[in-house]
Amino acid sequence: MEVLLQNEDTIAAVATGMGGAGIGIIRISGDQAVELGNNLFVNPKGKTLKTAKSHELIYGKIIDPETHKDIDEVLISKMKAPHSYTAEDVVEINCHGGIVPMRKILKLVIQAGARLAEPGEFTKRAFLNGRMDLTQAEAVIDIINAKTEKSLEYSVAQLEGRLSQKLEELDGTLIEILSHMEVNIDYPEYDIEEISYNFVNTQILGLLKKINEILAVAETGKIYREGITTAILGEPNVGKSSLLNTLLMEDKAIVTDIPGTTRDTIEEYINIEGIPFKIIDTAGIRETENLVEKIGVEKSKALLNQTNLVIFMRDISKALSEGEKELIELLKNRRTIYIANKTDAVSEQDLEIPAPWIPMSLLEDEGIELLKQKMLEMVFEGTVNQDADYLITNTRHISLLEVTKTSLENAIKTMDSQMPIELVSIDVMEALEALRGITGKAVGMDIIDQIFKNFCIGK
Repeated sequence: MEVLLQNEDTIAAVATGMGGAGIGIIRISGDQAVELGNNLFVNPKGKTLKTAKSHELIYGKIIDPETHKDIDEVLISKMKAPHSYTAEDVVEINCHGGIVPMRKILKLVIQAGARLAEPGEFTKRAFLNGRMDLTQAEAVIDIINAKTEKSLEYSVAQLEGRLSQKLEELDGTLIEILSHMEVNIDYPEYDIEEISYNFVNTQILGLLKKINEILAVAETGKIYREGITTAILGEPNVGKSSLLNTLLMEDKAIVTDIPGTTRDTIEEYINIEGIPFKIIDTAGIRETENLVEKIGVEKSKALLNQTNLVIFMRDISKALSEGEKELIELLKNRRTIYIANKTDAVSEQDLEIPAPWIPMSLLEDEGIELLKQKMLEMVFEGTVNQDADYLITNTRHISLLEVTKTSLENAIKTMDSQMPIELVSIDVMEALEALRGITGKAVGMDIIDQIFKNFCIGK
């Protein structure tokens, strides 16, 4: 996308988390970045930010230009365009990571002439200035939100451009197809239509194969990006909250012998061999007159439509209740793991646990590893591809790639109907436009603004 921000104003923001930390970074980007930083910085040996080399760290202090008071000791650096994150002049002030010094320095930068950056504006400028395409820009937020090391690995691969390279190959092939068809349209006196049809048909079929290969790992990408939403379901006091605490290895949920303790859902992520599971402890499902508990029960039932996996628990020391029978019937067509908890409360001679129930005693720490293995099996059954070197993870990307695929399939149908080559080119153009919507070569500013507003300020 050949859009530059040369006339835009200079922006600034805190690029690290606000709170007590060893280091905090204030980032400035734009034509006036070096000038603004230079006016606030004093080096004990008289060195200035203007005369410093690009990417060189300099020690000194930030001074309030009005009061001439020292604000904080800092390390400051400049990164000259285009060799910076935004491809503009960038200054980064490394100060102490307390809220007060970071806010004070940012305030001085704003007073000096910078504007407070909008959410994601630094990355947005990097995209608009051609330093990265839209898939790489979106990978930044995925890196920040990565839930496991594997999630991070795939997000970094996307930032490095592995997905972009695949899409660029498709883009090049589509351009080649359109160029070939353009010759036929512009020079109809040459009898090359049959040759064009054969060439275009072969190329499109090859493209569809590659697109299907990318889409085949889309579900894997979605799992690593969003996690497997897993609800722990069952009647009150069967051990749901204890299971959550055991999986998390911390006391997140309140555990008592009083039924109905959990009134609302509790959500936390766990990592099992690189797969993120979003575990939700639900309110025990039972008939109740307690208004608050009743709301929790209804929320638990509604949650079923949003889960990828259900862990259904029952107390094996008690007979199966009518309510549990109804729940089991409700879960018949859902991906469910069945847990028979409290085996410690049943004698061995009375303990009969038929498949598919997994015996468990949270009190004696038995059955947890078997449960984890079963959770992984549920995910790996044709869903996760661990051999992929890149993944398409973003719902927007998947949707546009599906549109690309449909347009190319329409082109095949148009050719099968012996329609003129001009009509085939329309379908191919639609495919190219959808594909370029992924990388940002053909996308409106409204979409760009929507994407970057989900970023944090400072990134």
